[in-house]
Amino acid sequence: MTDTATPQTAVRGRERTRALLLEAAAEVFGEVGLDAASVEAICDRAGFTRGAFYSNFDSKEELMLALTTQMAEQKIEQVAQRVRELEATGERLEPTQLVERILDVAIDRRAGIALTSEIRTRAMRDPRLAETYLAWQQGITDRVGEVIAELGRAYGFTPRLPEADFARLIMQTWEDTAANAVIAGLDFDAMCALVNARTAQLATALVDPA
Repeated sequence: MTDTATPQTAVRGRERTRALLLEAAAEVFGEVGLDAASVEAICDRAGFTRGAFYSNFDSKEELMLALTTQMAEQKIEQVAQRVRELEATGERLEPTQLVERILDVAIDRRAGIALTSEIRTRAMRDPRLAETYLAWQQGITDRVGEVIAELGRAYGFTPRLPEADFARLIMQTWEDTAANAVIAGLDFDAMCALVNARTAQLATALVDPA
């Protein structure tokens, strides 16, 4: 008798393996950085062999981008969920208040900020990684632009720039401020306050209120 559930079980098993490898990579990268993190260390942390790793990723660089993509998508979904929650309340908010209410669910911990910065630095030296990184960054910018457009419709403000340019400036300010906060040794609460303040200043300058 043929077991029709086997292919589905195999897919679920592969997804679980990939998820555990990504989780392990996040821990190892956060502890020792990208260069010092080995495939063996990631596999040991996840409880898998090198074969399991290479059946899911071609290289450590591919895993790095997959992890960064996962983190960014989770962050954007958190922002989108917060936007939906704010819209449901019917509360009228100014751009500065919107930024403060939204960003508090999107700020990474130190390890996530360091990982993104390290990948960007590597992309400067590796043309293949650079191409992939730029494509990933464009995809994230497009999604952030969609959130900004939704906010404009819901709250009646008009960006002074196209949504994509607005999103790009907001993201660059957010990333640079967060990275500088990590370098300065700020704790998480202080980093959140600084990122919120600077991003809110920019957002206020870039929109025409209703």
